[in-house]
Amino acid sequence: MVNCCGLITANKDPVPLKSIEVELEVRDHVATVVSTLNYENKEDKPLEAVFVFPLPGDAAVCHFSAQIGQTQIVAEVKEKQKAREEYDDALSSGQQAFLLEESEQSPDIFSLSVGSLPPGESASIRLDYVTELAVQADDGLRFCLPAVLNPRYQPLGSGGSGGVQVTSVPASLVPYSLSFSARVSSPRPISKVESSCSLDPLQYLNSEQTQATIKLAAGHKFDRDVELLIYYKDAHQPTAVVEAGQASAELGSLMGDPVVMVSLYPEFPQSVMSSVASCGEFVFLLDRSGSMDCPINNSKQQETRISSARDTLLLLLKSLPMGCYFNIYSFGSSYEHIFPKSVEYSQQTMEEALKKVGEMGANLGGTEILSPLQHIYSQSCIPSQPRQLFVFTDGEVGNTKQVLDLVKKNSGSHRCFSFGIGEGSSSALINGLAKEGGGHAQFITGTDRMQPKVMQSLRFALQPAVVDISVTWDLPKGVSVTVLSPPITALFQGQRSLIYAQLTGQSPKAAEGCVTVKYSLAGHPSQNQLRFSLKPAEDTGSTVHRLGARTLIRSLEMEERERRGQPDGGLKEKVVQLSVQSGVSSSFTAFIAVNKADGEAIQGPLVRRNIPIAWMGVPPINLCSFSTQNAMACGAPSERRKKKLCAGPVMMSDEPEMAFGVLRGLDLCGGAPTTVMPKQPPRDPLLQLVSLQQASGCWLLDPALSAALGKTSEEVDKSKPAPVNSDVWATVLALIWLHGFKKDAKEEWELLAMKAASWLRSQNAPCLTECVEAGNALLGCSMQKDVLGL
Repeated sequence: MVNCCGLITANKDPVPLKSIEVELEVRDHVATVVSTLNYENKEDKPLEAVFVFPLPGDAAVCHFSAQIGQTQIVAEVKEKQKAREEYDDALSSGQQAFLLEESEQSPDIFSLSVGSLPPGESASIRLDYVTELAVQADDGLRFCLPAVLNPRYQPLGSGGSGGVQVTSVPASLVPYSLSFSARVSSPRPISKVESSCSLDPLQYLNSEQTQATIKLAAGHKFDRDVELLIYYKDAHQPTAVVEAGQASAELGSLMGDPVVMVSLYPEFPQSVMSSVASCGEFVFLLDRSGSMDCPINNSKQQETRISSARDTLLLLLKSLPMGCYFNIYSFGSSYEHIFPKSVEYSQQTMEEALKKVGEMGANLGGTEILSPLQHIYSQSCIPSQPRQLFVFTDGEVGNTKQVLDLVKKNSGSHRCFSFGIGEGSSSALINGLAKEGGGHAQFITGTDRMQPKVMQSLRFALQPAVVDISVTWDLPKGVSVTVLSPPITALFQGQRSLIYAQLTGQSPKAAEGCVTVKYSLAGHPSQNQLRFSLKPAEDTGSTVHRLGARTLIRSLEMEERERRGQPDGGLKEKVVQLSVQSGVSSSFTAFIAVNKADGEAIQGPLVRRNIPIAWMGVPPINLCSFSTQNAMACGAPSERRKKKLCAGPVMMSDEPEMAFGVLRGLDLCGGAPTTVMPKQPPRDPLLQLVSLQQASGCWLLDPALSAALGKTSEEVDKSKPAPVNSDVWATVLALIWLHGFKKDAKEEWELLAMKAASWLRSQNAPCLTECVEAGNALLGCSMQKDVLGL
């Protein structure tokens, strides 16, 4: 397996990256991450080490420096081509140089080149970034340190430069160590911190429990991302932080003026929220690429990503309201759809869809998501049926920016809810789909179950759409505001909306500002207001400015791509200027550092070493396509440098395993995709019961239902009150069983139970109280009618 994929192992060749140290500081919902990568060259030749690694997709990389002996070199942000030329020139002259650049196709992938590390020499590379923490369905704030970079699939013949040079080895063979520690502080008490990895106990630093530290337990393996879930008491409080401008920056510039970060949690009227929509067009888009056959986590090896997705689609289809429309697409190197266009939800269409879902395997090749999205958007929307798109993928695509541009272009016609499945899914893709599509993103990692997170998003999709959103500012005379964030396109109950804005002008002491968000919900005009002090906060450094700059940079980059081939008004130049001014990375710039301290040229041929990164148990049969095409995207030696070096000091290894290359994706062996029939483990009792529910919400009285309830048909028939209709009896029993035996999974079945209760109420059934009592007696429960929603 290793040889066929061009992988490097610790046993094959010396790898110069020895350890990674990560320090995390969380302040409320903003994280600052300081990573130190320690390199050592134990070979007898100078080395160029190349390490391709993931970062959160919305991270703002804001510092890059190198420590060699007693010499520290702080990198500068420069236009990308100039930075590459400076790096090439330095290596050609025998100087040490360091280059950090963002992938042109996906903003969550970076490559770090450590050039001309002499024999016996050590170097420490420091990388800092800031990022916002996303709010989860259970109100936790999610931080993820991606330890895993899955191969990103680039569609064949796309001509893009987005292929990512990834050297992958099993987690057990990763030859460097990781240490991780975190400090958390908030105005509100920290209730708990959870993780999919083993942690040392949480240590509170004060009696108010507003500050705490946490560490990764010793012996962490590179078989998963490091994910923290941080919970505060009273988390849904709107806040505003004003950060003073830098004294060294020019007044009137972004870095010279104060910047405010406003965090809003809109509260919707309860009367509106209690009504569930009975209409909508629900389009489900399921990834069936080869990597979806991987285990969804390490503790449940038999449960694959694709099998969990099939179970989730069952719950979704059973929970849809009567009167809506739906369709299911699946994709790999090609795509399929169950119906030519969305159909009305009925017993017949639901059964047809479920039959085909049950036959779906991870057998469609690579991960080409662009084509099915284009087909979905080409379909006309159905009047009075708002389109809701659900995307399930392990996120291994190479053309992320192209996909997000398409979603944004169609954002007025739908809401997009995205789900990143398994370790290593692209945060840039998953978060970007939801952000540009006005929906919500979820990540399913570690021991997470997919179903409760997806059903939470279905609740959001069933919420009435918030329209006519506007933001107005009320500031003291002489103070003006320039909003850095794109317009808010979606609001959901309990979810945070962030706004960054630059404040220009002098404000009087003790001055206050006010920001008001107005919107319409189900025909009701509403507003939320937040007053805040204009006095700058202390000890925030430049975090808010950098996050604001990152937000503006991403917006300008997307606008530049939209106008590509047309006059763009100098958008690229604006991005470069803002990136250099703020010290925040962009797709058009790179960090460059050159050691000019001693002036002595490093002697000897330069050998390239690609640093391996863990892969997540991809079946060996899938890792069969290895190509040098597009390796330039992440740090392969440039043609310019090859020409300058001529006979030169750069020496590529003769061994095929050491040749630089690109893992082009999965299941791309040149022939037809291998057919992998889905595995069929014993059916979960909950899913067994749910599978028997009718589209209308009721259950039928038959032997399959009796078996799912753990009873014989004779026992069930004998206990039925005489005047009660058999379908009413069956539905009451199913509801009692769900409430009595599956209370811990209520998030998964709550919507379909509401549909069942609604069906029962519509029947005006006699003796319902007697029916519930008989059901309790049969099943050994004690449920009341009101608990069942009757």
